Amino acid sequence: MKPRYHSLDVFRGATVALMILVNNPGTWSAIFGPLKHAPWAGCTPTDLVFPFFLFAVGNAMAFVIPRLQEQGSAVFWKKVIKRSCLIFLIGLFLNWFPFIQWENNQLQFKAWTDGEANGIRIMGVLQRIAIAYFFASVIAYFFHPKKVLGISFLLLIGYWLAAKFLGIDDPYSLTGFFGTSIDKAIIGIPHLYKGEGIPFDPEGLVSTIPTIPQVLFGYLAGILITKQANVRWLWKSAPPTQEVHYKLLAVFLVNAAILLAIGYVWQLDFPLIKNIWSSSYVIHTTALALLTISVMIWFIEVLQKRNFLTRFFDVFGKNPLFIFVLSGLLPRLMALIRLADGVNDQGDIVYTTPLKWFYQHVCAQIPGPVEIGSLVYALCFLMLMWIIAYLLDKKKIYVKV
Repeated sequence: MKPRYHSLDVFRGATVALMILVNNPGTWSAIFGPLKHAPWAGCTPTDLVFPFFLFAVGNAMAFVIPRLQEQGSAVFWKKVIKRSCLIFLIGLFLNWFPFIQWENNQLQFKAWTDGEANGIRIMGVLQRIAIAYFFASVIAYFFHPKKVLGISFLLLIGYWLAAKFLGIDDPYSLTGFFGTSIDKAIIGIPHLYKGEGIPFDPEGLVSTIPTIPQVLFGYLAGILITKQANVRWLWKSAPPTQEVHYKLLAVFLVNAAILLAIGYVWQLDFPLIKNIWSSSYVIHTTALALLTISVMIWFIEVLQKRNFLTRFFDVFGKNPLFIFVLSGLLPRLMALIRLADGVNDQGDIVYTTPLKWFYQHVCAQIPGPVEIGSLVYALCFLMLMWIIAYLLDKKKIYVKV
């Protein structure tokens, strides 16, 4: 296997690890503040995870697109369409899995549509990644990096203007966002997310538009890495010089500062809102991604600081998609297993699942605030995923789509 740029693996792996951590608390009713999403406007550390992963997707594209350009359009379209469709279908499969569920002490089939309001959700994290990856790949393949930058800002500005002038009442609110009516018409109410109390999908089709520039910004950062490093050392054993690293870090830090300033000004009218993926949110999180990668490059590539943390996250970075999907499949599968856990006041048996039993009888018993037990459960689940990722890496098994 070709040598890899270690900082990017660690960045991608850390992002996957945080995605697993924040998605699997012991209980959703007890979570420490930094591990929660902002209620609407705002940006917590948890709100950085998904955009960072999209940025990492763009980083990887920077090493693939030039090879595809050499191989021709036929190879490009075949690869990109196949990969996009597979990722989308895996996400849809994850939403529907395991196709049955417990209802009234009986296993019932999860119907694609259940009445006029309920059904299997079509969109999701992986579906958004698939769509953003597809369109970002097309733009990156057919346009020069300078034009890619221009297209990215045009998409963000166009999205801002559409949200501002096509919205209802408060255009940036849950009920006023213009994209919801479009999502309802295309996807259908039964297949939209309803966790906000109304049919509204935070990974809807319309709000996926600004995620395309997020991937493209990651791609442009990857292009800078390949150009500054002159490509050669990325694939061969010869390390880059200190001068190369310093130039790259200078470019990243200057661009991060510029983007932070743009994001700050932009959010005065278009606030940082993850649920509608506002344009200012894209700029803000991209700036923070550049800063984060810069720090990793400094410690990992320049100072050659590689310790248990870099090794821990690097393992996740080797099989990011597989581990993320597995972290979603396992709880759903475990939910089919029922364990007797006492009786209620009416004398009926109370059932729980293996994972809930572990939280209630082990993690929740830890002294202190309930949030501690919830976090301990999330860390235990993360370690389980790490062990699986470590074993795959040790056996040189890398699941790719």
